[in-house]
Amino acid sequence: MVEFSLFGQRFEALNGGPHFPLNVAIALPTGCESAEDVDRHWDALTADGGAEGRCGWLKSGLSVSWQVIPDGLGALMSGSVPVRAAQAMMAMNKLDLAAMRAAADGVS
Repeated sequence: MVEFSLFGQRFEALNGGPHFPLNVAIALPTGCESAEDVDRHWDALTADGGAEGRCGWLKSGLSVSWQVIPDGLGALMSGSVPVRAAQAMMAMNKLDLAAMRAAADGVS
């Protein structure tokens, strides 16, 4: 068992041994108040061997899966035009909420 803190958030982890290996079924979300927050989290988590994925997902250098989520994503995706926002998101690795809002508004 280990306790640790990332970006001010406290976590506990347990080594499950060979019967419970780490995989993408376990992912940790981050909440980001601004585009700068998204950039900071994304850069820190992909440093040292991390790998970018689609739609805000990434894997850190320790093979932990994360989704870097900008505040306001849930409201945008439940709005009146979530399909256009979702289509824009599907083409992104790191989420850009401003670009998703523009797509939802029909701005290219």
